[in-house]
Amino acid sequence: MTALDHPARRADGPGRPPARVPFPVVDEVSRHCLQEEEPETVHIEVHLPRTPDPDRLRTAFHEALRRHPRILMREARGPWYRRRYEWELTGGPDLEVVTFPRPERDALKRARERALAQAPPLTSSPPIRLEVVAAPPPATHGTTAPPGSGPAPAPDHGAVLFLTINHTALDGPACLRVLATAAELYGGRDNSPAAPPSRAPGGDGAAPEPPSDAPSGLAAPARVAKGSPEPSPGNGMLVADLPVPRRPKGSPFTVNDQLMVATALMIAHWNREHGARPRPFRITMPVDDRPRDATMPIGNGTRLVEVPFSAAELAPREWTPTAIHDLLRRTSDRTRALKALPRPQLGRGAALLTAPVLPVTLRAAVTRGLRRAAAPWTSTTLLSNIGRIPYALDFGDAGRAHAVWFSAPARLPRGLTVTTASTAGRLHLALRWSKTLLSHGDGAHLRDLFEHYLHATEHTDTHGGST
Repeated sequence: MTALDHPARRADGPGRPPARVPFPVVDEVSRHCLQEEEPETVHIEVHLPRTPDPDRLRTAFHEALRRHPRILMREARGPWYRRRYEWELTGGPDLEVVTFPRPERDALKRARERALAQAPPLTSSPPIRLEVVAAPPPATHGTTAPPGSGPAPAPDHGAVLFLTINHTALDGPACLRVLATAAELYGGRDNSPAAPPSRAPGGDGAAPEPPSDAPSGLAAPARVAKGSPEPSPGNGMLVADLPVPRRPKGSPFTVNDQLMVATALMIAHWNREHGARPRPFRITMPVDDRPRDATMPIGNGTRLVEVPFSAAELAPREWTPTAIHDLLRRTSDRTRALKALPRPQLGRGAALLTAPVLPVTLRAAVTRGLRRAAAPWTSTTLLSNIGRIPYALDFGDAGRAHAVWFSAPARLPRGLTVTTASTAGRLHLALRWSKTLLSHGDGAHLRDLFEHYLHATEHTDTHGGST
């Protein structure tokens, strides 16, 4: 039984309790390891060219919640000796989910800070919130209204939809599906998902075998070297808008492989600058096999795989097109094989750890202890590539989304996550870090390194053809 297949336990009739769903493995492990100083939030921000009507948007979003009822849930109360956490499904929201904060200076910055620092509570249904923030005006060049023209109406520079998700309950792709339903209800236009991009086949079409040259996963991987930590706890974040990298026609590697290589080379370069000893890397990569249409299961539905790199592969050298192409080819072989392997979401050990044998309070203590003990073997970083946004996110009179950013939690021992998505040929990059590891200046330098190495992956046509 997968993480999203647990049947609801319902007692029908007047005065009966609502349906309950046992916490899947991913939810329970996350629930055991919550930390107040670094909330487990996923943030999504959707940029629209115009501001949606508040009442219509609330109505559409509430209806979208009802059409995806698995999102309408809260953590059920229970005694300390219970053997499972359970989600209690509700018929509607406990609180107002959609808010329009008053305009303020640096509204976008403040909304991002809230998304990282304030997780929606698990005790209220649904464990998400949607804030609609006015987009900042574009830079002006001293233009003024002509004399005698009278006061001009306030210009509409657009809006940013900030969706903040408690990651113990839900993930980003699931909530984006709900938002796409809300867009369709608001604008009355089709938001059906586009077909996923195809990948050039490799070999004879059979399931790929793990490459024989893949580095061992037994050695403790490299950590992101410490930069200039900030005095306050929590996460920091930086977003960037970049072109989607080009790749030679018919290449076996994907944009995701280019992002993987750019991430590995970025951190290897950063670590050398900070005197870290060369070590192998492992980069966690979420894989999502769910359909993107209205039948998409809502919850934490991705499985995690770890892509290895040896220290020698990332050693300093002249990164010529041939060297980059060779690294991309090896990375492509590994990601293709890892995606094809059947594997529980968090591995088989997590399934055993969450078996309902002991009370959840005892399992929580064991889980936290094992997490601390396993910290040296935790992967170097996480790269979550949402890929091309499959929905138009067309909000009718408010327009289509022209940028969508995601970010994933960045607690230590990783301390840094890289999240990407693309719309209209643009790559929307979010770097998120633990403030006990890095500062905003460190994040800006990492962004520059990422952009440099991502650009390097475009020039890999070793036969002189066009890329």
